[in-house]
Amino acid sequence: MKTELREAGLVALAVALGGVLLGVLWWWLAPHVPLVGDVTDGNWVVYLKDTEGEQAVGVDGTFTLLGLGFGLVSALVVFLLRRRGGVPLVVGLAVGGLLGSLLAWRVGVWLGPAQDVVAHAREVGRGVTFSAPLKLGAKGALLAWPLAALVVHLGLTALFGPRDPEPEFGHGAYPPKPAG
Repeated sequence: MKTELREAGLVALAVALGGVLLGVLWWWLAPHVPLVGDVTDGNWVVYLKDTEGEQAVGVDGTFTLLGLGFGLVSALVVFLLRRRGGVPLVVGLAVGGLLGSLLAWRVGVWLGPAQDVVAHAREVGRGVTFSAPLKLGAKGALLAWPLAALVVHLGLTALFGPRDPEPEFGHGAYPPKPAG
Protein backbone atom coordinates (compact mmCIF):
# COMPACT_ATOMS: atom_id res chain seq x y z
CA MET A 1 0.00 0.00 0.00
CA LYS A 2 2.87 2.40 0.76
CA THR A 3 4.30 1.82 -2.70
CA GLU A 4 0.93 2.54 -4.33
CA LEU A 5 0.52 5.74 -2.33
CA ARG A 6 4.04 6.87 -3.22
CA GLU A 7 3.37 6.17 -6.92
CA ALA A 8 0.07 8.05 -6.72
CA GLY A 9 1.82 11.04 -5.14
CA LEU A 10 4.46 11.05 -7.88
CA VAL A 11 1.79 10.81 -10.57
CA ALA A 12 -0.16 13.69 -9.00
CA LEU A 13 2.98 15.82 -8.82
CA ALA A 14 4.11 15.05 -12.37
CA VAL A 15 0.65 15.65 -13.83
CA ALA A 16 0.22 18.87 -11.84
CA LEU A 17 3.54 20.21 -13.12
CA GLY A 18 2.18 19.74 -16.64
CA GLY A 19 -0.11 22.63 -15.74
CA VAL A 20 2.73 25.05 -16.43
CA LEU A 21 2.82 23.91 -20.06
CA LEU A 22 -0.97 24.09 -20.30
CA GLY A 23 -0.90 27.65 -18.94
CA VAL A 24 1.71 28.74 -21.45
CA LEU A 25 -0.19 27.14 -24.33
CA TRP A 26 -3.45 28.74 -23.18
CA TRP A 27 -1.81 32.16 -23.02
CA TRP A 28 -0.28 31.65 -26.47
CA LEU A 29 -3.32 30.15 -28.25
CA ALA A 30 -6.29 31.92 -26.64
CA PRO A 31 -7.89 34.71 -28.65
CA HIS A 32 -7.40 38.24 -27.40
CA VAL A 33 -10.45 40.20 -26.26
CA PRO A 34 -10.08 43.73 -27.72
CA LEU A 35 -10.80 46.67 -25.41
CA VAL A 36 -10.69 50.41 -25.97
CA GLY A 37 -10.39 53.20 -23.42
CA ASP A 38 -12.06 56.58 -23.41
CA VAL A 39 -12.41 59.56 -21.10
CA THR A 40 -15.94 60.46 -19.97
CA ASP A 41 -16.49 63.36 -17.55
CA GLY A 42 -12.81 63.30 -16.62
CA ASN A 43 -12.84 59.57 -15.76
CA TRP A 44 -11.35 56.75 -17.78
CA VAL A 45 -13.78 54.07 -18.91
CA VAL A 46 -13.03 50.87 -20.80
CA TYR A 47 -15.33 49.29 -23.39
CA LEU A 48 -15.31 46.16 -25.49
CA LYS A 49 -14.23 47.17 -28.96
CA ASP A 50 -16.44 44.54 -30.56
CA THR A 51 -19.57 43.95 -28.50
CA GLU A 52 -20.62 41.10 -30.78
CA GLY A 53 -17.24 39.39 -30.57
CA GLU A 54 -16.92 35.85 -29.30
CA GLN A 55 -13.32 36.05 -28.15
CA ALA A 56 -14.22 35.69 -24.46
CA VAL A 57 -15.97 32.40 -25.18
CA GLY A 58 -12.97 31.39 -27.27
CA VAL A 59 -10.69 31.94 -24.28
CA ASP A 60 -12.76 29.48 -22.22
CA GLY A 61 -13.05 27.07 -25.12
CA THR A 62 -9.32 27.09 -25.72
CA PHE A 63 -8.66 26.26 -22.07
CA THR A 64 -11.25 23.48 -22.15
CA LEU A 65 -9.91 21.89 -25.33
CA LEU A 66 -6.34 22.06 -24.08
CA GLY A 67 -7.47 20.53 -20.77
CA LEU A 68 -9.17 17.67 -22.63
CA GLY A 69 -6.01 17.06 -24.64
CA PHE A 70 -3.83 17.13 -21.54
CA GLY A 71 -6.23 14.72 -19.83
CA LEU A 72 -5.99 12.30 -22.73
CA VAL A 73 -2.20 12.42 -22.86
CA SER A 74 -1.69 12.18 -19.08
CA ALA A 75 -4.07 9.21 -18.82
CA LEU A 76 -2.32 7.45 -21.70
CA VAL A 77 1.13 8.01 -20.19
CA VAL A 78 0.03 6.86 -16.73
CA PHE A 79 -1.65 3.78 -18.21
CA LEU A 80 1.40 2.84 -20.28
CA LEU A 81 3.73 3.24 -17.31
CA ARG A 82 1.51 1.52 -14.70
CA ARG A 83 -0.86 -0.91 -16.43
CA ARG A 84 -1.96 -2.59 -13.25
CA GLY A 85 -3.54 0.67 -12.10
CA GLY A 86 -5.16 0.78 -8.70
CA VAL A 87 -7.39 3.22 -6.88
CA PRO A 88 -4.55 5.37 -5.45
CA LEU A 89 -3.05 5.77 -8.92
CA VAL A 90 -6.36 6.91 -10.41
CA VAL A 91 -6.95 9.32 -7.50
CA GLY A 92 -3.43 10.69 -8.03
CA LEU A 93 -4.21 11.19 -11.72
CA ALA A 94 -7.43 13.07 -10.93
CA VAL A 95 -5.88 15.22 -8.19
CA GLY A 96 -2.89 15.99 -10.40
CA GLY A 97 -5.19 16.99 -13.27
CA LEU A 98 -7.16 19.34 -11.03
CA LEU A 99 -4.02 20.90 -9.54
CA GLY A 100 -2.55 21.17 -13.03
CA SER A 101 -5.66 22.99 -14.24
CA LEU A 102 -5.49 25.42 -11.34
CA LEU A 103 -1.79 26.02 -11.97
CA ALA A 104 -2.42 26.51 -15.70
CA TRP A 105 -5.15 29.04 -14.99
CA ARG A 106 -2.87 31.09 -12.73
CA VAL A 107 0.13 30.84 -15.10
CA GLY A 108 -2.01 31.97 -18.06
CA VAL A 109 -3.40 34.93 -16.11
CA TRP A 110 0.09 35.84 -14.90
CA LEU A 111 1.55 35.73 -18.43
CA GLY A 112 -1.42 37.50 -20.01
CA PRO A 113 -2.04 41.22 -20.38
CA ALA A 114 -2.12 43.55 -17.37
CA GLN A 115 -4.96 43.02 -14.89
CA ASP A 116 -5.63 46.72 -14.30
CA VAL A 117 -7.47 47.62 -17.50
CA VAL A 118 -8.00 51.29 -16.61
CA ALA A 119 -4.28 51.81 -16.01
CA HIS A 120 -3.51 49.95 -19.23
CA ALA A 121 -6.02 52.14 -21.12
CA ARG A 122 -4.32 55.28 -19.78
CA GLU A 123 -0.96 53.86 -20.82
CA VAL A 124 -1.91 53.15 -24.43
CA GLY A 125 -4.05 56.27 -24.84
CA ARG A 126 -7.57 57.25 -25.69
CA GLY A 127 -9.20 55.22 -28.49
CA VAL A 128 -6.33 52.78 -28.86
CA THR A 129 -7.20 49.06 -28.91
CA PHE A 130 -5.53 46.80 -26.37
CA SER A 131 -6.06 43.25 -25.09
CA ALA A 132 -8.13 42.42 -22.04
CA PRO A 133 -6.58 40.33 -19.28
CA LEU A 134 -6.76 36.58 -19.76
CA LYS A 135 -9.78 35.49 -17.76
CA LEU A 136 -11.45 32.12 -17.32
CA GLY A 137 -15.17 32.85 -17.22
CA ALA A 138 -16.35 29.23 -17.13
CA LYS A 139 -14.75 27.81 -14.01
CA GLY A 140 -16.08 24.36 -14.92
CA ALA A 141 -13.34 24.28 -17.58
CA LEU A 142 -10.96 23.52 -14.71
CA LEU A 143 -12.53 20.05 -14.55
CA ALA A 144 -11.86 19.19 -18.21
CA TRP A 145 -8.38 17.80 -17.53
CA PRO A 146 -9.17 15.55 -14.55
CA LEU A 147 -12.45 14.27 -16.02
CA ALA A 148 -10.89 13.51 -19.40
CA ALA A 149 -8.00 11.75 -17.66
CA LEU A 150 -10.38 9.60 -15.63
CA VAL A 151 -12.57 8.65 -18.59
CA VAL A 152 -9.62 7.83 -20.85
CA HIS A 153 -7.84 5.86 -18.13
CA LEU A 154 -11.02 3.92 -17.40
CA GLY A 155 -11.45 3.12 -21.08
CA LEU A 156 -7.85 2.01 -21.50
CA THR A 157 -8.04 -0.13 -18.40
CA ALA A 158 -11.29 -1.73 -19.58
CA LEU A 159 -9.91 -2.45 -23.04
CA PHE A 160 -6.27 -3.28 -22.41
CA GLY A 161 -5.80 -3.69 -18.66
CA PRO A 162 -4.90 -6.93 -16.95
CA ARG A 163 -7.80 -9.32 -16.51
CA ASP A 164 -8.76 -11.35 -13.50
CA PRO A 165 -8.38 -15.06 -14.24
CA GLU A 166 -11.58 -16.80 -15.26
CA PRO A 167 -12.68 -19.61 -12.95
CA GLU A 168 -12.25 -23.04 -14.46
CA PHE A 169 -15.35 -25.19 -14.58
CA GLY A 170 -15.12 -28.57 -12.87
CA HIS A 171 -12.12 -27.68 -10.73
CA GLY A 172 -13.79 -26.49 -7.59
CA ALA A 173 -15.08 -23.22 -8.92
CA TYR A 174 -18.62 -24.19 -7.99
CA PRO A 175 -19.79 -26.54 -5.28
CA PRO A 176 -20.61 -30.06 -6.53
CA LYS A 177 -24.22 -30.87 -7.32
CA PRO A 178 -26.00 -32.93 -4.71
CA ALA A 179 -26.44 -36.58 -5.61
CA GLY A 180 -29.90 -37.77 -6.37
